[in-house]
Amino acid sequence: MNAPRITIPGIDRLLKHEAAQALLAAYGHTVLVDALRASVAGYRDALLAGAPAVDNAEQFILDEADAALAATQASTLVNVFNLTGTVLHTNLGRALLADDAIAAMSAVAAGASNLEYDLATAQRGHRDAHVETWLARVTGAEAATAVNNCAAAVMLILNTFAPRKEVIVARGELVEIGGAFRIPDVMTTAGAKLREVGTTNRVHLRDYADAITPRTAMLMKIHPSNYRIEGFTASVPEADLAALAHEHGLPLAVDLGSGTLLDFAAFGLPHEPTVQETLAQGADLVAFSGDKLLGGPQAGIIVGKRELIAKIRKNPMTRALRLDKIIIAALAATLRLYGDADRAREKIPTLRLLTRAEADIAALAARVLPAVREAVSGIADVAVQACASQIGSGALPVDLLPSCALVLSPKAPLGVEALAAHFRALPRPVIGRIHQGALWLDLRCLEDEAGFMSQLQRLAAGA
Repeated sequence: MNAPRITIPGIDRLLKHEAAQALLAAYGHTVLVDALRASVAGYRDALLAGAPAVDNAEQFILDEADAALAATQASTLVNVFNLTGTVLHTNLGRALLADDAIAAMSAVAAGASNLEYDLATAQRGHRDAHVETWLARVTGAEAATAVNNCAAAVMLILNTFAPRKEVIVARGELVEIGGAFRIPDVMTTAGAKLREVGTTNRVHLRDYADAITPRTAMLMKIHPSNYRIEGFTASVPEADLAALAHEHGLPLAVDLGSGTLLDFAAFGLPHEPTVQETLAQGADLVAFSGDKLLGGPQAGIIVGKRELIAKIRKNPMTRALRLDKIIIAALAATLRLYGDADRAREKIPTLRLLTRAEADIAALAARVLPAVREAVSGIADVAVQACASQIGSGALPVDLLPSCALVLSPKAPLGVEALAAHFRALPRPVIGRIHQGALWLDLRCLEDEAGFMSQLQRLAAGA
């Protein structure tokens, strides 16, 4: 009964506090009031539970509200350092965009644009026009369209040409990609009926020929994506499939998956079938991704015969799957870089990272090693070790790229999971991979050396 009375400040009083003015400017009145009410309630509950009163309740409550707002208003989608050793890491956003693409996105986002407006005729235009010219130029296709990803592109092709009809596909090409997403399920959802031919490891031209009936809508060839069958195998070249399809008045569609516009062999990498090669062998439609080996934004691109692309555009699904202006701007800017192969390799991060010299990565490792070693001196030992990067996202799945990594071995009692969590807790999280009880930081994808080094001090403080 003799305890001093504790006064809890009201919301109006808190809003007049000098510290509240910056919060009002940052978050607005309604959001701040909600946060202050929650902080006042929390303070009151703590007092009722027996916690001691603070000396400056107003400042305490405002600080609590500030911290809560900072946590809830922060974006959950943040930049990270991808040091996993997988260049096109699906979970980490796949391809990094070229500076030209980023600038194009920003410019279009800042104001109105001629997305579907023909400046020459003052009539309604088509959004495909902004990418079709360059797609035709770099691939040799007659026409092109683009939707939101490659799975959507395949579904759109099937739904346009094969609803309630059969599509012939080799059994060994019925792949499952990330997230348990299966090609047979895509076909079923699109309304097409799958007709499997051949065996898991071998398929011949006669298998396709024997399967053709009046119910056949098209032949389809699918890139094996994230696996490879080796040994006693056989497949049918696109040229032979195209000849058979055309003999029966059918189109040949090819899903190239990751798709590439450049011959990777020219850069010392394993050869991957290009879109141009596939079209030259007679494919009528080719679908591929924009955010894998092409190095652009997420998109599903369809190139091929003009009359077939025109039919695809008339499908109502096209509107549901279409790209927005931001993605179109980025894709168009990326495609323009392919006007010169050397320029593309220099400016498109995916190509630059895939072709990065092992000696350059080793030199980077030597530069950052001392700072990393100092930052984790109390919790881990650090050494430089040769390793192998992979391309990722289903591209050249068994081919590896020589690289160099920092290998961090935790000191007891710290475990490797806790060590990895320290790196993920940095302002720009560092994502590595755990292997043989150590945290491996593959440096192939580290280009912002200064940004990486600048936050190591925080790591040391947190450790």
